[in-house]
Amino acid sequence: MSQEYRTGREGEFTYRGHTLEELQDMELDEVVELLPARQRRSIQRGLSVEKEKLLEEAREKGEEETANDPIRTHLRDMPILPAFVGMTFEVYNGQAFERVRVEPEMIGHYLGEFQLTRTSVEHGQAGIGATRSSKFVPLK
Repeated sequence: MSQEYRTGREGEFTYRGHTLEELQDMELDEVVELLPARQRRSIQRGLSVEKEKLLEEAREKGEEETANDPIRTHLRDMPILPAFVGMTFEVYNGQAFERVRVEPEMIGHYLGEFQLTRTSVEHGQAGIGATRSSKFVPLK
């Protein structure tokens, strides 16, 4: 699964043939046509009230341009739109809000893709009172 974005000759970001400035000037319906199928379908079916509020809050903060404070959200399934580029979101991962800075290459993905909910487990030695067989730890 590959996204169609690349940097041009001058190092300018393009997403499916459009520069970031062009994407930000487009209406939502025009941007939706460029997104991958899953994200396109979720937006075309209608954004929930919470997602509409998040989009509106992001647009307001984008107009201020001086606001560095992040937007807190539980909406991990919100597609990243060009209006979000350059903003910082605090996405809930099930335990805490973790910061995600939106870059142009993230357009078309979901917010939750950049904040993992599971951590890798590294097991230590068997505890006191463990049976002989459970004390065995292979040396790899």
